[in-house]
Amino acid sequence: MKQIISFTVAGIIGGLVVIAGLKFTESPNIIESNAAQVIKASNIINTGVNTDFVHASAVATDAVVHINAQESRTLAMQRQEESRRNRRGSAFDNFFGGGDFFGNNFHRPKSGSGSGVIISSDGYIVTNNHVVGFADVINVTLNDGRVMKATKIGTDPSTDLAVIKIESVSESFPKLEYADSDQVQVGEWVLAVGSPFGYLKSTVTAGIISAIGRDLDIIEGEKTIEEFIQTDAVVNPGNSGGALVNDQGKLVGINSAIATPTGVYAGYSFAIPSNLAKVIIKDIIENGDIERVNLGIEGYDVKDIKEDFNLSENNGFYVEDVYIGSAAQFGGLLPGDIIKKVNGERINELEDIKRVMKFNKVGDTVKLDVVRNGTKKTIKLKLRKSM
Repeated sequence: MKQIISFTVAGIIGGLVVIAGLKFTESPNIIESNAAQVIKASNIINTGVNTDFVHASAVATDAVVHINAQESRTLAMQRQEESRRNRRGSAFDNFFGGGDFFGNNFHRPKSGSGSGVIISSDGYIVTNNHVVGFADVINVTLNDGRVMKATKIGTDPSTDLAVIKIESVSESFPKLEYADSDQVQVGEWVLAVGSPFGYLKSTVTAGIISAIGRDLDIIEGEKTIEEFIQTDAVVNPGNSGGALVNDQGKLVGINSAIATPTGVYAGYSFAIPSNLAKVIIKDIIENGDIERVNLGIEGYDVKDIKEDFNLSENNGFYVEDVYIGSAAQFGGLLPGDIIKKVNGERINELEDIKRVMKFNKVGDTVKLDVVRNGTKKTIKLKLRKSM
């Protein structure tokens, strides 16, 4: 009997211990789960950042291509002949035979590589002018590894943009949708997609937008348009022409340049905003190569010389000189004219003229409202190549 009672008491005590143990093991799990939910919710509230870029990467890599650009021997010879005609006759040209100290020919066919972004299902691709501007033999490698020929549609050196098209009439290609680059903000996450160094194809890097509207004076030419988006996403040679996308995989910009003392990434890269690229791309597809020109004038902002020149006007741009052979000369603009409006927009300084005319090109007509010897005049001039 004593043994039965002992077993019974032991069983009761054991049961209570098991029940207590279950209670204690359940409680921490519930608390831990709740704590995780609280922490997760806190992270969302504090950062608002979606750091999962898997979807954006998949969308972007499918629409970003690697570009191999070559200059044919025929084109190289044409370039050499044009250079010879324009040469000013340095004695060193004959001595070195148009080459360098080691006998290398500066006029041998050029070649290079970069990246591009498919922006239409029928195979139009945007890239940088410096990637394909020199070339007449262009091949693109798709993300699936296929290599296809492409034709150059046109270039715009002033924005360093170019458009090429895959030579296919039946296939539908993956494309990137445009984001509104005017809405991007400093601190926003972005991805850079391209082929750094020419062989690391379909590489994706992440960073934040660190500045907007950068004018770096890095595009060569008299009339350039620079409004770069600056980011710290890693970009290297070969990324040029590739995509800068947001966390939804939409195109924010076209990667174009890096700030570097070494030739490789050193912390900052720069992209052409998608809103600017969209305008240029449409123009190139419709009209081919874009050649931009200035009015062909020099002068001063009226506000800076009003008293010295005893001018009655308070604002505008005072024309001191008109270039021979320029659109201004052929349109009838004269030294002493004060430009008050361009295409209906008020002009207070030279920068206003540049802003209003930044998308104008050869062949466009521009309307100027000027004051000449106290009399208001309207002059229409057609933009043309300078003589």
